[in-house]
Amino acid sequence: MEMMVRSVWLVLFPLLVISIRWIYRWRNPKCKGTLPPGSMGLPLLGDTLSLLVTARSIDIHPFFKERMSRYGPLFKTSVAGRSIVISADPDFNSFLFQQEGKLVEMWYMDSFAKLLRQDTTAASGYVHKYLRHLVLNHFGVETLKHRLLPQLECAINQRLQEWAKQPEVQLKDQTAAMIFEFTAKHMLSYEPEKSSDTIALNLSNFLEGLMAFPFRVPGTAFYRCKKRQQKVIQVISKLVEERMNSGEGGRISKTDFLDQIVEDMRTESFLTKEFATHVLFGILLASFETVSSTIALTIKYLSDHPSLLQQLTEEHEQILNKKRRDCNPGLEDGLEWEDYKSMHFTRNVSHICHLSLPLYTAEENPFTLV
Repeated sequence: MEMMVRSVWLVLFPLLVISIRWIYRWRNPKCKGTLPPGSMGLPLLGDTLSLLVTARSIDIHPFFKERMSRYGPLFKTSVAGRSIVISADPDFNSFLFQQEGKLVEMWYMDSFAKLLRQDTTAASGYVHKYLRHLVLNHFGVETLKHRLLPQLECAINQRLQEWAKQPEVQLKDQTAAMIFEFTAKHMLSYEPEKSSDTIALNLSNFLEGLMAFPFRVPGTAFYRCKKRQQKVIQVISKLVEERMNSGEGGRISKTDFLDQIVEDMRTESFLTKEFATHVLFGILLASFETVSSTIALTIKYLSDHPSLLQQLTEEHEQILNKKRRDCNPGLEDGLEWEDYKSMHFTRNVSHICHLSLPLYTAEENPFTLV
């Protein structure tokens, strides 16, 4: 009996030592430099379960609020088996964006990468610079100033007139539909009212899958998201193929986003039909989901703070009165770029939410900055 106990002890003791050493290394990971304070949570699971707890409030998630109060705006943790550093410091985040491609590189969550067909190499370097230039060329400040602003104002006024006739409006859904129609028209010359395809419907609530574990199992949020994505990809792929087959004489002028991509396929080897399809899908998703959520939250916060709403209204009325004094009798000028630049308070309100992609350090540190 004593020999058996000794044998068991000889087996368990090394396992105990190894386990303690492994747990210590898990809770105190190696890193080049100094890590911020924080906790790595449970072995393997980390703080994943705490983060997955549903928060029904629009306030900061309890996971972040509790750790920010304990460790400050910069802390380390582990989620889904990945060691990360979370930053809620605006100055530090600004520094990170300035160092993109130098000290840090863009990184996509596993679910994001699988749904949008993105990886680290596609997020940086020449391809990323090309896509950034392409987006700015069609939706940047200069294009917005000279071409998109009056069209956007017209679309908003038309939708506001429709809403005025309704007893109530589901703001997020309605703004999402408006933004999708505007973006799809300028990207793909796609007109939902003339098509039987339901791209907007399949894109709704897509963030549910982006924030889920990338398990393709029936019944999961990621699985439902993947199914909706496949339907949208089929529609966009068909549009890309039609534009590619249209040839030189297929369109009178090459003005939209898709036209430029098809044109660049002749000179850029990385621009394939599949790549173009997923790029278009990603940009449509970004405009559809994030902007509508931001607008809905902005309206909600303004409704909760009447003094801010009053200040916002006064600023707009001042601009309208000035335009009425300056314009010719009987004529009404639309919103101009100088009007927008004079909206100092409005622009401050519009900056309540900053959306960003996670980054990871480029020096092979095992930590991701979120």
